[in-house]
Amino acid sequence: MAKKESVEKLKKITQTEFEKKVLELAKTGLTSEKIGEKLRQENIHPREYDKKISKILKENNVYENPDLKNVETKLEKIKTHFSKNKQDKRSMREKDRIFAHLRKLKKYFGIPVR
Repeated sequence: MAKKESVEKLKKITQTEFEKKVLELAKTGLTSEKIGEKLRQENIHPREYDKKISKILKENNVYENPDLKNVETKLEKIKTHFSKNKQDKRSMREKDRIFAHLRKLKKYFGIPVR
């Protein structure tokens, strides 16, 4: 009985409204993973629509690889920490390790390393 109630609470919007909503959320800087979470919180389930979120973003040239973005933000956080705490040898090693991980991911996805 609880399952039937949860199905009835889902919002029904058209495919074009769904795509507009996805692009609107992408403009705020969210990745495709976070957009899906946000839509589910609003009771809009992405599986009910024809296109995947990442495909919609790729068609509109807004797609950013979530794996790369997450590793880049982690690297930035560690760099700022290490710049303030030069004595922290563990963070220095972590910075080097994450940079290597980022380099490997860029090589895998065919993105030039800067």
